[in-house]
Amino acid sequence: MFTTYFIQPVYNVFVFLIGMMPGGDVGLAIIALTIIVRIVLYPVFTASIRTQMGMQAMQADLDVATKKFKDKPEELTAARLGLLKKHKVNPLAGIGTLVIQLVVLISLYYAMFREGFPAIEESLLYPFVHAPAVVSTNFFGLLDLFSPHHIVLAVLVGLTQYFTIRLTLARTNASQGSLSPEKAAAQRLQSGMMLYAMPALLTVFGYFFPAAVGLYFITGNVLSLGQEALIKRELQK
Repeated sequence: MFTTYFIQPVYNVFVFLIGMMPGGDVGLAIIALTIIVRIVLYPVFTASIRTQMGMQAMQADLDVATKKFKDKPEELTAARLGLLKKHKVNPLAGIGTLVIQLVVLISLYYAMFREGFPAIEESLLYPFVHAPAVVSTNFFGLLDLFSPHHIVLAVLVGLTQYFTIRLTLARTNASQGSLSPEKAAAQRLQSGMMLYAMPALLTVFGYFFPAAVGLYFITGNVLSLGQEALIKRELQK
């Protein structure tokens, strides 16, 4: 089921894109596929960021309601639901975004490495998708996408992830003025750990995983920076 509904569609799109790229460059196909995924999922990313901004905007009112109805759970629940509706917050939006990205990443990983690129598994291709004449796993002839231990690529993964998280945290920290000093301090501590721990972890992954994975993360992070700025401007309007 996973192959039919997830891996096979990604595999076919990926093979089609390779056939469209100069010299059958797999690296360019990864970049193109990442861009397509981000365009298709743009409404989902928008909903996720809108939810985060709404959660921040309602935090002060939520703290007041929590204190006011601390002994009245039913009224507290009603107040929370009212705030969610007022600020147009969908608590599941962030989870949906994470799940979709994870499914796409796993599907792409399986499509590339389980099916044995650069050979094409034609039994997985749809009738209207044809195997490209040339498949090159050397990105611009310089980077072997199927080999690990590329230190420069790993560092770029970490740096782009750092700036992506930093931009997100800049939006998050803007709402700290409405928090109590204790909650603001805890949020700053959590933000600091996220800002440095996540990029460091992805740098390690980028070094030990094949270069294709690192290229996917770098492309996704660069697109995230642009999407974050664009969505933030739209929502502020």
